[in-house]
Amino acid sequence: MTNRRPPAGEAEAPPPATAPSATAERYLEAIFYIEGEGEAVHASRLAEWLGVSQPTVGAMLRRMAADGLVRTSAAKVVTLAPRGVALASRIVRRHRIAERWLTDVVGLDWAAADDEASRLSHALSDAVADRLFELIGRPTACPHGNPIPGVDAPRGAERPLSSLAAGERSKVRRISEVAEHEAPELLRFLGGQGFRIGVDVEASAISRGAGTFTARVEGKDVPMSLDVAGRVWVDA
Repeated sequence: MTNRRPPAGEAEAPPPATAPSATAERYLEAIFYIEGEGEAVHASRLAEWLGVSQPTVGAMLRRMAADGLVRTSAAKVVTLAPRGVALASRIVRRHRIAERWLTDVVGLDWAAADDEASRLSHALSDAVADRLFELIGRPTACPHGNPIPGVDAPRGAERPLSSLAAGERSKVRRISEVAEHEAPELLRFLGGQGFRIGVDVEASAISRGAGTFTARVEGKDVPMSLDVAGRVWVDA
């Protein structure tokens, strides 16, 4: 499972006559991230993510649909229209480039970098983001392992850490973008326990009935819930 990228040609869709508002950009980014984790996007999910009421979400989605940014199915599932995919990809690209600059150059940890990048990404122009991208060495992913849109880099199969059987080993591939947003303390917890992209990890003990999972990282057992383990993606 990978984050959604615009098919060839769609990313070059012309911008709308008027640029989307900062609020619309937040909606586009949220839909992009939730879709990227394989979840169906409903108005209730967006209301939860954005901290607003469902009527507020409904009104905003109607405006965005009129602007050709989103579509809503008969089953009330929200998806990005081609123009929405192109715009969301640019927003997420700016965010993830900003994160890499903040960690690689400024020296922030990955939790603080994500928080700061959430603000910076809506202020950066695409031109400045592209310049930063070149200056920091054209990275393929953000500090948490999620791919930077517009970078054509091969990515192997992946699966959640929670799917490993006891005694099975793998390497950490990425941390869910949904987890980054909904549980920023999770990034601090994982970083403090030795989790990082590419680190070896082993399923030490699992109790699916109790909903617990223990991972061994750098010789240390790290207990967590199965839900948390499901937010860490490893090599398949």
